[in-house]
Amino acid sequence: MNPRALFKLSYGVYVVCSKDGDKINGQIANTVIQVASEPAIIAVALNKKNLTHEYISKSGVFTASVLAQDTPLNFIGNFGFKSGREINKFEGTNYKTGVTGAPIVTDNTVAYLEAKVTGQLDAVTHTIFIGEVVGAEIIKEGEPMTYAYYHEVKRGSTPKSAPSYVEVKKEVKPVMAKYECVICGYIYDPEKGDPDGKIPPGTSFENLPDNWTCPICGASKSEFKKVE
Repeated sequence: MNPRALFKLSYGVYVVCSKDGDKINGQIANTVIQVASEPAIIAVALNKKNLTHEYISKSGVFTASVLAQDTPLNFIGNFGFKSGREINKFEGTNYKTGVTGAPIVTDNTVAYLEAKVTGQLDAVTHTIFIGEVVGAEIIKEGEPMTYAYYHEVKRGSTPKSAPSYVEVKKEVKPVMAKYECVICGYIYDPEKGDPDGKIPPGTSFENLPDNWTCPICGASKSEFKKVE
């Protein structure tokens, strides 16, 4: 079996949230799908170790915010590579309370869905929560982010086929090495720089400011290794 075949499945990028009494939490997820239309049914698969999984199990409700294509990496990193057991993920983030009482992230969101759990399936390391949609709104017009776009354009090097690729005039100059974050796998590409962190293209890893951190998980430069 070739596991790379799984990479050809299409996904989006979402912030899935829930609550436990007055406590709230959210996480990045890529497996939110529509199961039926009448009534509208959606499903989400979450790791059993995650706090949001715990909250959905207790409250029986969840929300899913559909992220826009231009969502900054540090926003995704906050909800995807940090634990709500250690930080308040909603600090500095705009959100509202839905009809279920669960939070709905509105920053960098094109649309959202709210659901009440009607069933669940065990998937070894994950649980698939099935829910009836009880609320849904468009926040703004825009292109939703796909999981492929996140990996190919936002997180790693940009392929020439990507819309954001900008051809650089060829010059005879040393090739600058790429560096990979050992915590989350983000690849710093000198040719791209770090637009969200205001690091211009052409900045080598060695010339990054000492206080520069990974735009996804916030790791320091010492947590990066050279890509061979």
